[in-house]
Amino acid sequence: MKQSLVKTWRPRFDEVVKEVGYELLDVEFVHEQGDNILRFFIYHPDGITVDDCEAVSNVLSSKLDEWDPIDQHYLLEVSSPDLSRPLKTDRQLEINFGKKVEIGFYKKENGSKQLVATLINFDDEAIVVNDKENERRLLRADISQIRPYIAFN
Repeated sequence: MKQSLVKTWRPRFDEVVKEVGYELLDVEFVHEQGDNILRFFIYHPDGITVDDCEAVSNVLSSKLDEWDPIDQHYLLEVSSPDLSRPLKTDRQLEINFGKKVEIGFYKKENGSKQLVATLINFDDEAIVVNDKENERRLLRADISQIRPYIAFN
């Protein structure tokens, strides 16, 4: 299943995950260590447990068997996005409002290619962050990636 097929099937996947009580944040079909993996990342405001992943996996597995959208062997994987996973969608950004994020830039911004700041808002062209009590508007075109910030104490 190519990424274009993932995009085509995404509305059906969204619907199934929503029926089980979760939100689908991302789907990817990748080839890793000799296996094809159809990977679903789910979200719930109360967090995600192994039991949650199992419940969603069971329902998705049944639907995938019924629909049969993939004509090759693959493994089904359901998980929550890990903390180091990039925030790729607007919904993922919304979930992280008010939290610190690590922003990577294509070129240096104010002498650095990285910035840690609190995510405040965004629109189609930019994200808005609070960097040490200064609000900044950063163009999305200048940003290589955004990840949740992980503080090591």
